[in-house]
Formats: sequence, C-alpha cells, structure tokens
Amino acid sequence: MKQSEINEASTAELQERLADTKKAYSDLKMAHTISPLENPIQLRSHRRSIARIATELTKREVQ
Repeated sequence: MKQSEINEASTAELQERLADTKKAYSDLKMAHTISPLENPIQLRSHRRSIARIATELTKREVQ
C-alpha cells in the first residue's frame, strides 16, 4: 500500500486495512514457517505496510 493511498483513506478504512494486513501477514508467516514461500519479500512488504498504516493512525490520534 502506497503512502498516498494511506493519506487519502479515512480512519475507519485504515483500521480495517490494518486488521486485514495483520491477518495476511500472520498467514504468510505461518505458511513460510511450514514451507518456504516462493516470494519471501512479501513478508517485508506486509510488515512495512502495517508500520505505515499504524504510523498514520497514531499521527491522526495525536492531532
């Protein structure tokens, strides 16, 4: 997910996307533990998306 998409989304959408991304990351991590993923870079991209969304939500709470 790109930063521009995160900035345009509402807070409710971001919370929903955060939950979805965390679930997807958890599933990928479990699948990678059982057998190696074809593209392990997916783990990094999901982890960074989670961080971007969480940072934006925190920024909005402070304002």
